[in-house]
Amino acid sequence: MKQSVKTLLALSAGLVATSAFAGSITVKGSDTLVILAQKWAEVYMSKHPETKIQVSGGGSGVGFAALQSQQTDLCDASRKIKATEIANCFKAFGKRPTEYKVALDGLSVYVHESNPIKDLSLEQLEQIFTGKVKNWRDVGGNDAPITVYSRENSSGTYEFFKEHVLKGKDFVASAQTMPGTSALVQAVSKDNGGIGYGGAAYAKGTKALRIKKDDASPAIEPTEENVINNSYPIWRYLFVYVNPNLDKGEIAAYLNWIRSAEGQKLVKEVGYYPLPEKLRQ
Repeated sequence: MKQSVKTLLALSAGLVATSAFAGSITVKGSDTLVILAQKWAEVYMSKHPETKIQVSGGGSGVGFAALQSQQTDLCDASRKIKATEIANCFKAFGKRPTEYKVALDGLSVYVHESNPIKDLSLEQLEQIFTGKVKNWRDVGGNDAPITVYSRENSSGTYEFFKEHVLKGKDFVASAQTMPGTSALVQAVSKDNGGIGYGGAAYAKGTKALRIKKDDASPAIEPTEENVINNSYPIWRYLFVYVNPNLDKGEIAAYLNWIRSAEGQKLVKEVGYYPLPEKLRQ
């Protein structure tokens, strides 16, 4: 370990450290996961000062591209890897990436705190985000236009929402695309007619709606209990993917720590939900 760190320090300034040097780990991908990934890195480095962890976002798609080109050790993702991405990894390093579930998320739908709407069904969400419904009065709210906020198409959250809520349909053309969940939530918090979606940890300053599977179903809050028992209809796993050739040494130790009781405690502190014990093995 010490020799590896000395070797790393001897490299010319600005050269990106790779996983060939134990003690340096690069993490890239999901903006949903970035605040949690930064917290994990901060706490782990405080306990292991010989280890340097660099975390950046950009979206799940960006993370998978970096994994395929071997420009990152760990890829954070808020969706499962696609077949084409697996194929590209086989071409790059001869194996399928190893998938680690690292947290649970109740993907939340945000509106302005003053919005009288408290719940919507999946069908109503589909109608709003595809542009079929453009006024809040049509879903029981005030007579006011709806402003749709969305994520960029490199986002795993964008793809998950499109697949599971819009059933593959396109977002309304007027949707305002935001570079990250934090920016999206900030925009909704300032727009009385705004609506957007994102990870549960980002809800500050907005109101997260209760969601119904259909008109006959109860409205469910995106709480930890409701996500774990699958009653909240827009829940998902959050993932870390790694080149299995590198899944050893410092990287393996870090992944094991993330899924340990200590690492999972931070999941809850940030605002997501820890993995059930049976999934941490």
